[in-house]
This record gives sequence, C-alpha cells and structure tokens, in this order.
Amino acid sequence: MLRYAWASNCAAPSRHEAEASRYFYLCAMRSRLYPFLLTLSLGASQPAWAQVAPDPAQNTGIHQGRFIGVVAGTAVAYALTSVFLGKTWYTKRVPFHSFNDNGEWLQMDKVGHATTAYAISRGEYELFRWSGVNERAAVLTGSLVALLYQTTIELFDGRSEGWGFSKGDMAANFTGVALFMGQQYGFGEQKASLRYGWRQSIYPQYRPNLLGKTVGNQMLKDYNGQQYWLSLNVASVLPVGPSFPRWLNLDLGYSGSGMTGGHANPPYFDDAGKEVKFTRYRQFYLSPDISLARLPGLNGSAAQPLVSAGQFFKIPAPSLEFNALNGLRFHPLLLPKD
Repeated sequence: MLRYAWASNCAAPSRHEAEASRYFYLCAMRSRLYPFLLTLSLGASQPAWAQVAPDPAQNTGIHQGRFIGVVAGTAVAYALTSVFLGKTWYTKRVPFHSFNDNGEWLQMDKVGHATTAYAISRGEYELFRWSGVNERAAVLTGSLVALLYQTTIELFDGRSEGWGFSKGDMAANFTGVALFMGQQYGFGEQKASLRYGWRQSIYPQYRPNLLGKTVGNQMLKDYNGQQYWLSLNVASVLPVGPSFPRWLNLDLGYSGSGMTGGHANPPYFDDAGKEVKFTRYRQFYLSPDISLARLPGLNGSAAQPLVSAGQFFKIPAPSLEFNALNGLRFHPLLLPKD
C-alpha cells in the first residue's frame, strides 16, 4: 500500500478533474445527439465521414423539418450543458482572470481540446448538411458551433475559483476547428482527422481521487491512458492505384505516461518509508487504421449512422511506439499498461 507524503486525497477537485469531466461531457453530448439525428436521415446525402467531396448539384435546398430539429437539438444541448456546468462545476464565482496551464500533463489536455473542437465541428457540419444547408454555410456553422461550446467553457473558467481563462486552451480549440474547416473548404473532404484512443494505465491506483477509481472514471480523468491520433487516409494523400483499399488509414499517435500530477508528480512513500518515483515521458505511435465509412457495402447502408458515430475512436491495431525511456517498441494489438 502506498500513501501520500501529504494529505492530498481529501482536497477539492483539481482543475484537471473538472476539465477532464467537462471535456468528455461535451463529447458525449455531441456523440449522442449526432447519431440520433443522423439515423433519421437514412438515404439522405452522404456524410462527410465517407470522405467523398460533396456534389453541389445534389443540394436540393433546406429540409425544413430536419433543419428545425438540428437547430433545436444543438440549442438544447448547448443550453443544458451550460446550465449543468454552471450548477455543478462553476459554483464559486470570482472576477475574470487568466490561468496558464500550458505546462501541465505533457500538453495532453491541449491535444484533447483540439480533438474535441474538431469532433464538434465535424459532427455539426454533418447535421447541417443532412438538413440541406449548402456546403460552405454548413462548414462555417459547424465550426462556429464548436467555438461557441469551447469558448463558453473557457469563459466559465475565467470566472471560477481555482481555474482561469486559458489562452493555451483557446489556441488548441482554434487549431481543431481550423483543421476541419481548412480541409473541408480546401479539399471538400477530410484527408486527415483526429481520433481518440484509450487503454488502462497503472497510475490511477496511486491517486484514485484525481485519476479515477473505476474504469469509466479513468477514461475521463487519466491522461496516462489516453492517446490522440492524427489519422491520414492513404488514398486521399498519396497517388495510389484504383485497386488500393480506399478504407486504409495511417495514424500518428501521441500520449504521455508517468504522470500523477499536472506540472510535476507529488512525492509518494510505500509502507517501508521508501519513496516511489515515476518518470514522466512522451510517447509517439505509428499504426494502421480503418476509415469505416469507406468500407465496401457500408456507404449509404442502414449501418451508416453507427459507422459514422464510431469514427471518433481509434480502432485497435498493431503499432510502433517510440519514447525516450524505452526506445522503439512493437505492440501486436493493444497498448500495454505503462
């Protein structure tokens, strides 16, 4: 049994705890709303996640019922999120102030912000295209909705005790939106997308209040177990032949390990009084992936909503890892607990 050198397990929730829960709460809201509304659109225009450039000639105008549903659903999700956060996380208001957290968690939280902003932009774009909004307007609207969600959180942070407005978070938010917006305007498709992966790490047992006591909590709170992937569709970025599998992606991944605190790890001692130390280090990955919506037979099928909803997650596959502590490693399928 390990114990803290100082009593930290009874402290108030840290900024990381609240931020991680807020981050995944927004993702959950988006991912639940998106497939539900998209399910109603079977047989409608192809989703962006099919990675096919939209045909302007297929745009027959606004579908009033769908459009009202998308606008109302987005507004309700935003309102409920704001009310929920205001009544649970942001209960102690202070004058507006900034907070520099750029050095925390090996910047994993910043990559998470970019990924969330990208996912919301893309999901909202999907919905507005489904409702008949033209391509350029749907790209702009989806991007603005993502910035509205993310900026609202930062403004809440700026008025809350223990947190603050983070310029680094906002820069990451803009990066995620720019990645989606630039590709959709420039190429008419998403050649590169951002995805999320997770595997259980060994570190929550040392700070369960911060990193999570259950698997569900650890998925939200433990940055050691999270990976973020830049997924490139090979057929979209390289001059391949017609027989090349259009569904094959190549992913570049990033993660961090050895973290039991934001800026630094607090000291721990075992029962014998010996200090236990962890080395904080970055991890870089290379792995194949699948663009599910490009699989033959799935595009336009009844399974398409579920396929599209699942594109946020990295599919487990063999991977190469490099880190400064262990060098180059090969993982046959799942990443190890380290």
